[in-house]
Amino acid sequence: MKCRHCGAELDLSLVDLGSAPPSNAYLTKSSLHAPEKWFPLSVLVCDQCWLVQTEDFAQADELFDAEYAYFSSFSTSWLAHAKRYTEAMVARLQINESSHVVEVAANDGYLLQYFNAMDIPCTGVEPTASTAAAAREKGISIIEEFFGVHLANKLVAKGKQADLMAANNVLAHVPDINDFVAGFEKLLKPHGVATFEFPHVLNLVAENQFDTIYHEHFSYLSLSAVTRVFSANGLTVFDVEELATHGGSLRVFAQRTGQGVRAITENVEKLLLKEMNAGLQQRDYYHGFQKKTDRVKNDFLAFLLNASNEGNTVAAYGAAAKGNTLLNYAGVRPDFISYVVDRNPSKQNKFMPGSRIPIVDERYLQQSKPDYVVILPWNLRSEITDQLSYIREWGGQFVTAVPELSVD
Repeated sequence: MKCRHCGAELDLSLVDLGSAPPSNAYLTKSSLHAPEKWFPLSVLVCDQCWLVQTEDFAQADELFDAEYAYFSSFSTSWLAHAKRYTEAMVARLQINESSHVVEVAANDGYLLQYFNAMDIPCTGVEPTASTAAAAREKGISIIEEFFGVHLANKLVAKGKQADLMAANNVLAHVPDINDFVAGFEKLLKPHGVATFEFPHVLNLVAENQFDTIYHEHFSYLSLSAVTRVFSANGLTVFDVEELATHGGSLRVFAQRTGQGVRAITENVEKLLLKEMNAGLQQRDYYHGFQKKTDRVKNDFLAFLLNASNEGNTVAAYGAAAKGNTLLNYAGVRPDFISYVVDRNPSKQNKFMPGSRIPIVDERYLQQSKPDYVVILPWNLRSEITDQLSYIREWGGQFVTAVPELSVD
């Protein structure tokens, strides 16, 4: 395989997680009787531009289809994050009623609703029909297409250039990262700003966050790799922030090369130096990740086996993509975890891909009173433990498997 950005041959492996179905391909009762598509799930590292990337097997249109079931608005902490972002961008960039905001991967309108409430003109780009429909119900204008140079040129021709473009947790999801980034250069106004948020690969490796690897994530990103990709496609990074979201993310600020007016902050050089000192641009940094991943899997399986042998019941919370990676890599089935609770109605009464564990609403948890609840989206642990604190009343305990087994 060749690197998605620079075209170099790839021979450095980060991890091989066997094979799995797409993490958001939830099953219905009827589809339980049909075969599932499973794809190899392995990650390679380019030792020329240091872009970490999944090996090519699944196509984007197979992963982000009309039944896509990830809706951002079901996380209260993520909504709060989106609102803070809106307020910060309005203040920092003087975004107002005469501006135009474009969000790429607008999902269900979780972010643009806050700009809309301020009467700031905004447009969302969202290729998945299910989430696009939810955004339209919030009164947000949505273009239901994949983003790239072609769509950017169409919007420019219609006078839709942007003062601010937002791309939260989508840069990792695009197979053609060069075309995607080049589209931002086309659609931004000369002095416009684009922000990108994505999980930091430094945290993925350092904290063994292997369950954030799934087919929908084509890339695993560092500032050094992103800076190279942006530079090759007409954008310059001028600022970066480290965020706590998704187990540790970056928010990168970019402008059109040669036209942007904002000075490059010292944050950029500091974080590039942090990555260099950590070893992100050395092959040795990526060795040993497979062993750490296998240890987490084995510890989790040992816990489930012990709980089963002792007659304890185990449920899970959060039918998240990262949970599907963990369950399928560990080979967990309904005999170990009876059901998964999720607040999203579009996932309820369906089944987890691969493991085929049923997804139910929270009332089922209150009625069955399991001994253990495994929190699959561990990055939302605090939010979820507060929400489900009542399980303590019957002696229930919370479990997380990543980055290491924790039972309390």
